[in-house]
Order: sequence, then structure tokens, then C-alpha cells
Amino acid sequence: MPAYGDRMDIEEIRWNDAARAKILDDADRVLRDAVVELAGSSETLSSDEAFEELNARMKTRFIDYEPGPDIRKYADAIAAGDVNV
Repeated sequence: MPAYGDRMDIEEIRWNDAARAKILDDADRVLRDAVVELAGSSETLSSDEAFEELNARMKTRFIDYEPGPDIRKYADAIAAGDVNV
């Protein structure tokens, strides 16, 4: 951290390690909850339907959300009944 009056480089602006870990834990929990909720519903979903629903849920919880390969992996698992709930 720069001394008072020193200029701060933009690269120095970041969450501390404890805050960063909490943010990732919170994000994992949001994803886990969505997967478990969909997998535990009585509704039978295709992989594409599960993918669409997971994306819809993630978009409301994260700023600037973009789906990645993990969402497809979990959608496939939901459709196959491979999530232990």
C-alpha cells in the first residue's frame, strides 16, 4: 500500500485475499443451490432446458454474467439424473 500522498497504480486496486475467497465461496454456493434446486424438482428437464434455466438463474445473481462450460456440465448432469440431492 502506498504511503499517504503517493499515487496508487490501478493494478493495486483489488480485493484482499479473505474477501476474494468469500466472493468465490458465495458464487459457488449460488451455483450449487441452483443446480440442487433444479435437480431436486419433480420436473424432468432436457440438458438444453436445464442449461437455459441455470443461465436464467445465474444472470439474476451476477453482474456481467456469461455462461461457461461448467453450466453445460451441470445441465447435462441434471438431465441425466446424476446430481445427488
